[in-house]
Amino acid sequence: MTKKLRNLFAIGTSALLLAACGQDAGDSTGGSGESAGGDTEETTDEFSLGMVTDEGGVDDRSFNQSAWEGMQAWAEEAGFSDDAVNYYQSDDPSQFVQNLNTAVQDGYDIIYGVGFQLADAVTDVASQNPDQHFGIVDAVVEADNVVSLNFEDNQAAYLAGVAAANTTQTDKVGFIGGVAGPVIDKFEAGFVEGVESVDPNIEIDIQYAESFSDAAIGQQIAAGMYSSGADIIYHASGAVGNGVFTEATNRMESGSENQLWVIGVDRDQAELGEWEEGNLTLTSTLKQVGTAIQLATERAREEGFPGGENIIYGLEDDGVGITEGNMPEEAWTAVEEARQAIIDGEIEVPVAPAE
Repeated sequence: MTKKLRNLFAIGTSALLLAACGQDAGDSTGGSGESAGGDTEETTDEFSLGMVTDEGGVDDRSFNQSAWEGMQAWAEEAGFSDDAVNYYQSDDPSQFVQNLNTAVQDGYDIIYGVGFQLADAVTDVASQNPDQHFGIVDAVVEADNVVSLNFEDNQAAYLAGVAAANTTQTDKVGFIGGVAGPVIDKFEAGFVEGVESVDPNIEIDIQYAESFSDAAIGQQIAAGMYSSGADIIYHASGAVGNGVFTEATNRMESGSENQLWVIGVDRDQAELGEWEEGNLTLTSTLKQVGTAIQLATERAREEGFPGGENIIYGLEDDGVGITEGNMPEEAWTAVEEARQAIIDGEIEVPVAPAE
């Protein structure tokens, strides 16, 4: 990877402010999202980006939010006006095509579909609009007017498994996935492999919410896991994970006998783990969705749109990673060693769960 890539990924790891403006599903007025640089002088070569969220919403404190923050940071850094970036929130998969078509009508240079659930919708709308440029995150759409952005989430999830196995006091941990499929499979496979690399006797409770937005079901699943003895839960479930944090917090504040932990996903979720006596976010796996969007956008502006390409980011180029968080020193040391072993090719992390 280039030096520019590494620098942008370094920028992407810093906290960015989320603006509260955007376009909701069904609103065809073409309202604009507000970038962090609202007073920035408009440039003469303005370039605009639209983004269609998956069902988790732009304020999911996870996947969609990371993408939106990255777009805002790009607009601010480029010196563009507020309406250079905008999002279209999908509360349900039935709104994907509607939102993509509205974005096409509003005339953005690139429209990004965020999440594998949008793959079919992007495929359909892109085929009907061959002169419009699109991006898809966490899926591959083979079309000349679409760039695909993907991540080796299994690598970061492996490190989460190593962290959990080196921290658990009950020898039982949990994994909560959002919607089952090839993307979340990578999280599950990596996490299980990481746990078992430390101690194959640790019990792993694996369950799926079949949603990326229902925090209540996340809390319900977490309640069952903690009640059955798990003391650490890793979620890869978007806004569903908010319910996991709620359940862990409630139990700790009610005097849990065990120290309970949650492992966050896609961005640093330490703020979700704050409670009256400390913080219960053990660590968070990172996925630089926003930075990947920035990179693809800048490449389109400087070199031409990379249509038809599938660009993959992993540990080696800091496209995915993990925070130190509240890990014990022993766990952090083990995670760092595992990270280097993956980069060096000594550990090959599976992309799908074992049969």
